[in-house]
Amino acid sequence: MTFFPPFNLPQGIFLLITDALASPADFVLHRCLSAHLKEISKTKSGVAVEAAAVSVAVAILSVSESMARWKGVAGKSNVNLQSHIEGGSVEVIDVFEEAQPGNANGGGNGDGERLKGVIERLRVFLARGEPTSPGMKLVILDDISMLEWVGFDTTDVVRFVRALRSVCTKANATLLVRHHIVTPGEPDEVFRHLLQLCTYHLEVLPLASGRSGSVSGEVALHPGFSAPKDGVKLIPRSAALQYRLTDTGAEFFAKGTSESVL
Repeated sequence: MTFFPPFNLPQGIFLLITDALASPADFVLHRCLSAHLKEISKTKSGVAVEAAAVSVAVAILSVSESMARWKGVAGKSNVNLQSHIEGGSVEVIDVFEEAQPGNANGGGNGDGERLKGVIERLRVFLARGEPTSPGMKLVILDDISMLEWVGFDTTDVVRFVRALRSVCTKANATLLVRHHIVTPGEPDEVFRHLLQLCTYHLEVLPLASGRSGSVSGEVALHPGFSAPKDGVKLIPRSAALQYRLTDTGAEFFAKGTSESVL
């Protein structure tokens, strides 16, 4: 089973998603969430005996996206996120709330100790139910950059991501992490570490020619340091797919055409 068509990425990977102010990548996160929940629901209805094994589906580590927006965008894709939350298949973890000093899950008042509470809560959630095949569980961290911007130490942010990857690997979960590129051409320290950790890097870019009424931006796909040699088809910037945002999501098409590839 793959995810995020038309890129058709393998499950169980660490996908780094980068964006810029002029081309936010939140649509990628929402698209992956809705598609994953639909696929899980289809699996549960088709193989009832395995329902318990797929009851744990998605953990959203929320930093900048509001709960109202998660629910609203999911609703446009005919996904009732609230029912999934109430049913226990989706866990929403407010990273800032969980990392508050003195939180029961945290280990202390330092940045690194406070973020351990998030990791522990995620580990407990992913451990529920029976072991599943790669990709049946999805973890989304919607904004790693914000942690640095509000004062978390860079070293602790990097350690946090390493711990996330470790927990997801043990649980056969797919991990999506979004990072904002503030200064193109001058990668920050967190970004350099993320490239070393990720399997693939999905780059959401603004149009080089400026704004367009019919095109919202471009998407390229690069290998991370842990990408397999015989992995998916990569898409360099020179051949990046263009996308157009609509009320229900995004449409992708090749440069110079208006023919949607999905």
